[in-house]
Amino acid sequence: QVQVVETGGGLVQAGGSLRLSCAASGRTFSNYYMGWFRQAPGKERELVAAISWNGRNTDYSDSVKGRFTISKDSAENTVYLQMSSLKPEDTAVYYCAAGYSADSRWVATMVVEYHYWGQGTQITVSS
Repeated sequence: QVQVVETGGGLVQAGGSLRLSCAASGRTFSNYYMGWFRQAPGKERELVAAISWNGRNTDYSDSVKGRFTISKDSAENTVYLQMSSLKPEDTAVYYCAAGYSADSRWVATMVVEYHYWGQGTQITVSS
């Protein structure tokens, strides 16, 4: 099984920055794409950013493109979400997730394509 744990949430003023970290582990952890999703109260969970196992391919929601950056560490078992120029509409619970693909280049963008989820971390951006 795969375990996913995210940290780094908190309260920040509009225009500020935060960095989220996601540590993943399992029986073996190879060929797993990973992504960040967020969910605000009363709304559906939505993609923020995703990255392929090999780290070379990424995808971003249009709403965060240019402000957020997803990356992996050299061991490819931790992913990060660097968030800058935060806006009140970024307020949500942020979830890290992982899913398997035989293709190390694959990036999945839908909730149903992810099978392992972290507990979530709250991001609140104040005006």
